[in-house]
Amino acid sequence: MSQPAPAPLWRSLSFQSLPDWPAVDPTPAFLAFSRSAPALLADIAGPDAAPLRRAAEAALGEPARSSLQARRFFERFFRPFQRGEAPAGFLTGYYEPELPASRTRSAAFPVPLFRAPADLLRLAPDAPLPEGLEDAQGFARRDPETGRLSPYPDRAAIEAGALEGQGLELVWLADAVDAFFVHVQGSARLRLSDGTTMRVGYAAKNGHRFTAIGRVLVAEGELPLEAADMTGIRRWLAAHPERAPALMRRNRSFIFFREVEGADPDAGPIGAQGVALTPMASLAVDPAFTPYGTPILVDAPTLRVGDAPFRQLLVAQDTGSAIRGEERGDLFVGSGERAGTLAGAIRHPARWTVLRPVDEEAAR
Repeated sequence: MSQPAPAPLWRSLSFQSLPDWPAVDPTPAFLAFSRSAPALLADIAGPDAAPLRRAAEAALGEPARSSLQARRFFERFFRPFQRGEAPAGFLTGYYEPELPASRTRSAAFPVPLFRAPADLLRLAPDAPLPEGLEDAQGFARRDPETGRLSPYPDRAAIEAGALEGQGLELVWLADAVDAFFVHVQGSARLRLSDGTTMRVGYAAKNGHRFTAIGRVLVAEGELPLEAADMTGIRRWLAAHPERAPALMRRNRSFIFFREVEGADPDAGPIGAQGVALTPMASLAVDPAFTPYGTPILVDAPTLRVGDAPFRQLLVAQDTGSAIRGEERGDLFVGSGERAGTLAGAIRHPARWTVLRPVDEEAAR
């Protein structure tokens, strides 16, 4: 049997060798990187981290006021690396839903978002798993009396009442489909019935593997692939209300939320790095392959945002259950219905050019 071809190695380039680099506006990415800078400075250590530390300190100390200044910043502190000429990665999009909600249950708001339960245990990344937990996806249930671990209830069990009586309801939404997509996106901006605004963000998950219901609909012949974006999925759910609950329960993953207090109303939700996301500049990645704070030039020639093919410098600041692999990214588009429409339509091959920190002399 023939062996698969080895993956191409990352090769060092120069900014001058990137023909489209002069046309990219790196200003949003600089804003995103400057938001990452405090977290980077708190986490990086050791002699190999010196170039990244200098870049983070410079981003805080010398804010870029123009596209030219932002471009010079990245050229000064980073060097581009690329694996191939053709797109080998894949780009999707996500957003922050804006929805009406209430802190109290009523006939108008019957669907809860839950806080993380006390018996939910976050598993250590390299810890050996007991039998039955091999697919626990980072979380399990711990019996408070025996300490024994078991899989946490899945979406169907929780919706059937597995968490009732614990006071875990954080906020109430009007619609089960809206709640499902808040789980998929991992955050929301909620307009409460008392006139105030509430931000909620990811706190934990039940540990079951994420299943994309769009793929289920395609596999079962309910939707053609080209129609299986968020708009098409929502349209199918609205047209089949009697089948919608069972389909959504095929995604056994269930997300728990926390209220995000003191968030900048003009900024996006808080990502996995712990910093506010920047629309069209923040990227969710697989942190096993791509460290948070990494700038990445993403080129998706078949994706058009406006009149031109998508080519934008982004910064790795978040992750998600479905984001797995070395060149797999999820673009944060923004907040609200319009952003959701765009995010739901992004499913495109993309080439990654990763910017890695280098000594200033080496970058010249």
